[in-house]
Amino acid sequence: MLKDLEPNAPTDFDFIIGDWQVKHRRLKQILNNCQQWYEFDGQSSTVKTLGGFGNIEDNHLHLPDTSIRAKAIRSFNQSTGEWSIWWLDGRNPHHLDKPVIGRFENGIGHFYTDDTYNDMPIKVRFIWNSTNPNAPTWEQAFSSDDGDTWEINWQMEFTPA
Repeated sequence: MLKDLEPNAPTDFDFIIGDWQVKHRRLKQILNNCQQWYEFDGQSSTVKTLGGFGNIEDNHLHLPDTSIRAKAIRSFNQSTGEWSIWWLDGRNPHHLDKPVIGRFENGIGHFYTDDTYNDMPIKVRFIWNSTNPNAPTWEQAFSSDDGDTWEINWQMEFTPA
């Protein structure tokens, strides 16, 4: 892999470069007023790509009933100052999820897209919190009311491996 970085490459995601242990917490049922969560462990490893204008995160998730592999693919648009994030799940290797798009301010990144869940139109939100670079967090939330309310359905806590 090429190691040379462009001098003007963004640094927003530098906090996640490297190897991590991950604590996952997911809702058992999404958009169904469920309050029950399940937890599982995982690992992730992130490297820069595109001369520093992107990165790829390799994930190994140990769900209660199986282990899966997935990738997060991120790229930075210099003209808009925004990041795009795609998710590739090893269980469906021919499909990239619709990208969430957004930016960081003061160490917190907000990323959004319109999508569907069980044939229902939803908004998707990712929040990356890098204010403690030794323990960053990520969460995913869905809204079925055009963003008036959000249901957090997946949380991740990272610790250095």
